[in-house]
Amino acid sequence: MGRAGRAELGRRLVRSGALSSDWLPTFAAVDRAAFLPDRIWPFDVTRQSSGVLVERATAPDAWYAAADGDVPIVTQWDDGRHRGDDPGHVATSSSSMPSVVWSLLRELSVENGMKVLDVGTGTGETAGALTHRLGHARVTTVEVDAAVSAHARERLCRLGLYPEVVVGDAVEGPLPGGPYDRVLATVGVREVPEAWIGQTRDGAIVLAPWGTHFTTGDAMVRLSVKGGVASGSFVGLVEFMKLRSQRAPAARHADCLAAHPFGEAEISRTEVPEAEFTTGRYTLLPFVLGLRVPRCVRAVAERRDGRRPVWFYGLADRSWACVLFEEGAPEAQVWQAGPRRLWEEVAGAYEWWVARGRPEVTRFGLTVGPEGPHAWLEDPAASWPVG
Repeated sequence: MGRAGRAELGRRLVRSGALSSDWLPTFAAVDRAAFLPDRIWPFDVTRQSSGVLVERATAPDAWYAAADGDVPIVTQWDDGRHRGDDPGHVATSSSSMPSVVWSLLRELSVENGMKVLDVGTGTGETAGALTHRLGHARVTTVEVDAAVSAHARERLCRLGLYPEVVVGDAVEGPLPGGPYDRVLATVGVREVPEAWIGQTRDGAIVLAPWGTHFTTGDAMVRLSVKGGVASGSFVGLVEFMKLRSQRAPAARHADCLAAHPFGEAEISRTEVPEAEFTTGRYTLLPFVLGLRVPRCVRAVAERRDGRRPVWFYGLADRSWACVLFEEGAPEAQVWQAGPRRLWEEVAGAYEWWVARGRPEVTRFGLTVGPEGPHAWLEDPAASWPVG
């Protein structure tokens, strides 16, 4: 018997353009709910968190409502070490929003006969959709977590879908099934692995969430491969769990302050407006700042008593900067210490973006080759190194 919630989800995805007509038979055959575990933590839009456990055994209506909702669902915390009903510290496996999943599949532009590498098996839904569309021998899916991979394999087999399921780090190669015509990553990367490019044919497409350590956010980039170089434009802002081998290194506040004490800091003021500068996790500016300010992490504190500090930490030399925004004040005070003047770099990146008319993410691009990753604005020939 069909579910009204799933039927409505399909209609919403079609209306929004996320689900294209060529993927409709696959959407009908590959049900998100068939891949979910019995215990899930759906994202709550009102609370802006995934803090409430939903169990199929005790709350089936709520469980199916979550499965049929256009929300991400956490399926694992803390690399599998988490136990109990409360959320863990870090979400480490999930089922992505259906609107994101089907948009990525549309963007992948697959054709019959193609071979696809699916990076980050997760629940197995994406691998299942690709296998339904292309056939059993055409899809390889890789997952670093053996338990997550085993769950996905079981669910795939139950539906009669048999991609090549590999347990391992997708950064390492070679993987079975190549060379590939398409690579789809549903896990955020800070470097596009050489193994992905090296196992693709000329003309292949690599679609991956890419970003810098500056912020947790990513932008989906669509790279075309030619002669061992991959280059292309960003498609839109996203946020995915990070490839485990590329998670951000810890920028320890105490270590930075110990290396360069507060009393040694250079003090200045800035007119950069807080409302424009502290734009949140899922917005463009932090992503652009990360493109322009290498080896730096940003930390935005909560506002207290009308004051909000924003910290920046250098990943290579323990340089740091702090900007203290005060509600209603025309200027903010700045402290910075260490070999780099991080605030000057960040403010310069902000002014660079403003001076160019605040370009949207789709005007930026990325080139990955032997000389490392380079970002660009509209013109790949005018690129700069990122990392």
